[in-house]
Amino acid sequence: MAETTQIDMTIHPRHANLLFSLFMSLSMAFIMSGVLTAIYHGFEDFISSWLLGFVIAWPIAFPAVLVIAPRVRRLVQHLTAQIHS
Repeated sequence: MAETTQIDMTIHPRHANLLFSLFMSLSMAFIMSGVLTAIYHGFEDFISSWLLGFVIAWPIAFPAVLVIAPRVRRLVQHLTAQIHS
């Protein structure tokens, strides 16, 4: 019988902010480009228009999330700080 080797695909926690930004920007650019394509262009030639919008939006969204997310996290932490009596 052949032995099966398992590959460890875990990513070091120091890359968490980068991964968060990657997945958040991909998700938001995909959703928003689809919504805006439907609103402004309708559903005629929807897929190609959507993909074009996504290809334009994602390179802007990714660095924006990298810069904005840490600030938003700090703001939320400040706004939700525990009140010490």
